[in-house]
Amino acid sequence: MSATPPFAQRLARARFRAWHRGTREADFLIGGFFDRHHGAWGEEELVWFEALLDADDVDVMAWALGTAPAPAHLSGALLEALQRLDYVTIAR
Repeated sequence: MSATPPFAQRLARARFRAWHRGTREADFLIGGFFDRHHGAWGEEELVWFEALLDADDVDVMAWALGTAPAPAHLSGALLEALQRLDYVTIAR
């Protein structure tokens, strides 16, 4: 049985996965959310984000935009923060 990696290692892995989704839109949405919020996270929040990272980008974007309901295990304050979209910076 393998041990769970340390929190800092999991956080670094989550950052990489957040910014390497496959599309620029998903990178800005999920990576931007990570950058804005991860500093205040503890174990519970990281577990939530890791579950979010396991979802398909199309689903995450639909949940963030409110065009589809998120699964119950992702509902709550972090989903509401994701839906604010105030962390996405678009350069002009």
